[in-house]
Amino acid sequence: MIINRFDTSPSLLNAFIAEIRDVEIQKDAMRFRRNIERIGEVLGYEMSKTLTYQEKEVTTPLGSKKIRSCTDQLVLCSVLRAGLPLHHGILNYFDAAENAFISAYRHHPNNSDDFEVVVKYFAAPSLENKILVLTDPMLATGKTLENVLNVLKNHGTPKKIHIISVIGSQPGVEKVQKVFPEDTQLWIAAVDDKLSSKGYIIPGLGDAGDLSYGIKL
Repeated sequence: MIINRFDTSPSLLNAFIAEIRDVEIQKDAMRFRRNIERIGEVLGYEMSKTLTYQEKEVTTPLGSKKIRSCTDQLVLCSVLRAGLPLHHGILNYFDAAENAFISAYRHHPNNSDDFEVVVKYFAAPSLENKILVLTDPMLATGKTLENVLNVLKNHGTPKKIHIISVIGSQPGVEKVQKVFPEDTQLWIAAVDDKLSSKGYIIPGLGDAGDLSYGIKL
């Protein structure tokens, strides 16, 4: 797997990451969602540099100009509900992308530290020979993305897979390295060192779904 992480060098992206981590700024759900969306835009732009392009001629009022245009067909697949702002950010830049959505949540039996990832809803077009972009803002243990990959296998073989995440853990990154195809690319804004006993990223930022859309029962 090719890992593209952006917290090792200074950029405007670091300002967005600082805001979504800040407990005071997190109180503004609209601002939190917008920052996740902006991170999606930046990471989507960086990913676009790896896609396939060909020249086409565009007519202007004063003549014509050859411009390189992307020829890949993308499918954006997001994990509900936390992945929605990130999905929207990427979709802002890829107008013609198809869309897929999957529900995946942690089930902790008897409130124990052990958990399983449960998938209950999935809707997607064919993935055959397309660029699959998996978006999940928090790459914690990697179990969610592993389960999503297993579900997607019945919908065709993608030309290539990209994963876009906001914050990950080092153990989670190592997990997806093992289970995804070798040519998969990970685009991630920041990576933290460790997980809690219940598999949450430390220091992370908390629950991205709750911060975006409110606390669930």
